[in-house]
Amino acid sequence: MKSIKKTARMAGILYSAWFITFIFADNGSRPIGAADNAAIINRIMASEGLFRISFISDVVAAVLFLLSAWALYVLLKPVNKDLALLFVLLNLGGVAVQCISLLCEFAVLLLLSGAEYLKGFQPDQLQALATLFLNLYQNGFMIAQIFWGLWLLPLGYLVFKSGFLPKILGVLLIIDCFAILMWFFQYFLFPAYEVISYPGLIISFIAELSLALWLTIKGVKDQKPASSV
Repeated sequence: MKSIKKTARMAGILYSAWFITFIFADNGSRPIGAADNAAIINRIMASEGLFRISFISDVVAAVLFLLSAWALYVLLKPVNKDLALLFVLLNLGGVAVQCISLLCEFAVLLLLSGAEYLKGFQPDQLQALATLFLNLYQNGFMIAQIFWGLWLLPLGYLVFKSGFLPKILGVLLIIDCFAILMWFFQYFLFPAYEVISYPGLIISFIAELSLALWLTIKGVKDQKPASSV
């Protein structure tokens, strides 16, 4: 039981650290899905140092998210090892897509850096390429959401069935799964109707913050986990 509590605390600390780092990174340089890419590019170039810090924070957040999944796997594998492995693999898929998309984002800074090897391009061509890579980043970020939405389904189920975590957390995580999937489909199928995804994003914030805080502050109940299904 002491080992389970220690693992729960570790998962909570890692998840909380990811939560804070991710929010800082995504508010440090640019809003996701903003319509005016030119304004975002100007913001990046006007605050290059802040952008670099934000970029590093994004990479660190990706590592923390993967480590959180590992800690949750260790915590929940006694409930069902196969489903625990499934949510780790889905998390890993999202992290991989996110890191590839971050390379596209960093390319914006490289294209507008004024480096000697870019002299063969006209300024308007570099601006167009920067906009293209920024769009690739934004779309890559949204593609990662289908992995990060789906990983919450087995995670929520295992939390619900665990016996040592509140069932309401499991329910919230399962709802969160469908909320993020709704955001994904809205972005690609109905890009002009962002309002569709707003209620889901609020649910997502509540669900994941609740899990992070519960694991960090409360840990787990003093009882054995549910039998493996």
